[in-house]
Amino acid sequence: MSLLTRVISHPAAWLIWIIPVVIVSPLGAQITVTELQSPYSFVHDPLEKGYYISSVNGEAETADNNGFITKLDPNGKLLNLKFIQGGKGDVTLHAPKGMAVVEHVLYVADLDTLRGFDTTTGKPVLTLTIRSPVTSQSELPQASLSDVTFDGKGRLYCSDQKANTIYRVDLATQTFSVLVTDRALAGPSGLVVHPKSGQIIAVSWDKGKISEVSPEGVVTELFSNGFFSSRFQNLRGVDFDRWGNMYVSDFTTGKVWRMSWDKQFQVIAEFLPSPGDLSIDRTNNLILVPFELAHAAEMNGLETPSGGKPKQEKRTLADYGFIPPPPKPAPEGPAKK
Repeated sequence: MSLLTRVISHPAAWLIWIIPVVIVSPLGAQITVTELQSPYSFVHDPLEKGYYISSVNGEAETADNNGFITKLDPNGKLLNLKFIQGGKGDVTLHAPKGMAVVEHVLYVADLDTLRGFDTTTGKPVLTLTIRSPVTSQSELPQASLSDVTFDGKGRLYCSDQKANTIYRVDLATQTFSVLVTDRALAGPSGLVVHPKSGQIIAVSWDKGKISEVSPEGVVTELFSNGFFSSRFQNLRGVDFDRWGNMYVSDFTTGKVWRMSWDKQFQVIAEFLPSPGDLSIDRTNNLILVPFELAHAAEMNGLETPSGGKPKQEKRTLADYGFIPPPPKPAPEGPAKK
């Protein structure tokens, strides 16, 4: 039984996916992964077509070396629950959080360290310790990394929620620098690079705001709670679909929001059990959501934007991009000679 189906059965959760989100996907069905331990992030591998889920497995800020990463095949089938496991062999992995896949390397935010693992073997290929901006001459404070994202141009960006900082990592030199430190970020949790503009989008854990950060480090507030209304509480994840719609997860309220191209917000799912660092598989049009407190994760199909199809006309799988659209009918009138 699906996790979402089980949640629906709870008397306090009478509604879960409330927008056009289908439970049929190109992988065959809605897919739920269980036996995880405080899963934080769920990402797609665009090259090898599989999926990875990070599990903190313990306290989120404790260096206990027992975190693990689960690997799924391109059909969403479990390949290895603990494909990468802290304390096994030469792997160190304490509390893995946000992830990003670049070619054949899986990059993971792990406390104050950015780690890289070979996506085929799971072996470590990068260990880069990050330090927060210096607050005194006698101490280099530890960073607390929450997420990592790739800009497609050889650079990673990592969020430090406690230090209100975003770091830039040059993959060619394997060095980092501080892109920006700004209290306006209000505890930056999730990060994504806008697929069209190249701007960095950061969602706030502390104040539930959404900010845009330029590659030069200029912070611009996009959305925030008003004085008389509070749309967001503790935002955890953010990503875009292939049409430019933005999705954000609110860990505390149990909601997933979608912002369309015309900047209209809509709750597409609610009463979710602690939705974490979500992501979008743009190739297969899927939303990937980990549920930290439920120790599970789930993928679901997303609706393709409608081109104005009349409401009375039944939608088909072609509307969701899963099958080719039917041929257009021949125009009426006399046949051309």
